[in-house]
Amino acid sequence: MTATPPPGCPPPLTVLPPPDADWRRTVREVAQRAVAPRVRAMDEAGRLDDALVQELFRAGLMGIEVPRAYGGAGGDLFQVVLAIEELAKVDPSVAVFVDVQNALVASALLRHGGGDQKRRFLPRLATGLVGAYAISEEGAGSDAFALTTRAEPDGDAYRLTGRKQWITSAERAGLFLVFARTGGDARAPRLGAFLVECDAPGLSVGPPAGTMGIRASSTCEVVLDGVRVGRQNLVGRPDGGAALMVETLVVGKLGIAAQLVGLADGALRYAWDYAGARRQFGTRLVDFQGVGFPLAALAAELEAARALLYDTARLLQHGAPQDERLRATSMVKYVASRIAERAASQAVESLGGNGFATRHPVEKFYRDAKVGAIYEGTSNIQFQTIVSLLAGSAAHSSAAGTEREE
Repeated sequence: MTATPPPGCPPPLTVLPPPDADWRRTVREVAQRAVAPRVRAMDEAGRLDDALVQELFRAGLMGIEVPRAYGGAGGDLFQVVLAIEELAKVDPSVAVFVDVQNALVASALLRHGGGDQKRRFLPRLATGLVGAYAISEEGAGSDAFALTTRAEPDGDAYRLTGRKQWITSAERAGLFLVFARTGGDARAPRLGAFLVECDAPGLSVGPPAGTMGIRASSTCEVVLDGVRVGRQNLVGRPDGGAALMVETLVVGKLGIAAQLVGLADGALRYAWDYAGARRQFGTRLVDFQGVGFPLAALAAELEAARALLYDTARLLQHGAPQDERLRATSMVKYVASRIAERAASQAVESLGGNGFATRHPVEKFYRDAKVGAIYEGTSNIQFQTIVSLLAGSAAHSSAAGTEREE
């Protein structure tokens, strides 16, 4: 017998309303039908399958939040999270490709772009144009504000000069959102954000870097040699790029957390199925405490991470203050990176020698998981953000308490 909830009682976060449940089933079907058969070949080739990329566009997965009037799926941020999570259960490389498109490039345009920019680029991003988000440089990773790419005024345009590193999707990108210095100094840089099309004279993309994991997601150097960008392609104010960077990376961290929760789920599901089917000494592997108990503990932690992920997505959707958004996304990104790495490692161990073999997907999940503690801000950067926000809140509470005592 199922208890009837009291009138007005909200459902659990992980119980999805029908539109979201339908959307998750749609993405799951795409993942199983179109992604799963290609995972191994794409990992070995270090490249996404061209036909799969087109399938992702046709399924509406490359413009999830883009309004239907612009050719997109007309969804919301929560559906972006669901899509990334579902794809990562099958292939984290495909998930991060969809993540960059939706949670960084399209999100930045939707939330910060002008009307003309939306009209020019959103329909293309939803139907065939791949986007890339270009911040990182050789000397500007965790310290993103240390970037040296410069944007010099040139009449009704800017000239962009610099080198970007580790740019996801760069090999396929037709549009780059590039962050560059517009003024200031090392201690107080002023930054701008520019939409740069791939065929702009002076822009070149290097070959994909060899990586340990998420190999099918191309990560390349992007060189800007005096690239002329019209002022109509400046997103926001000429010196507003720093704030825009922080605000877009809040959504970006949420997307990466979704990818990592999905990765953990995929690795654990495979380990559970394997341990339930395989027998040793006449007993199922899962019935040995040394196999079953660690998987059970990780399953509990995964459910906690998913609840935190969904709660954080709702927090962002409901317009929480910036400090709350920063704290929540830093926390969920760290928690998700930990469960992904530990779940993938335990999955390999649960399969024994087979876990080390490439014919089973858990070794790939293991390789793919490590970057979760690095990109979109390392774990130490997340700790730094959390400490600064919690310490500031504690200091404020202490001061308020002192005032009340006085």
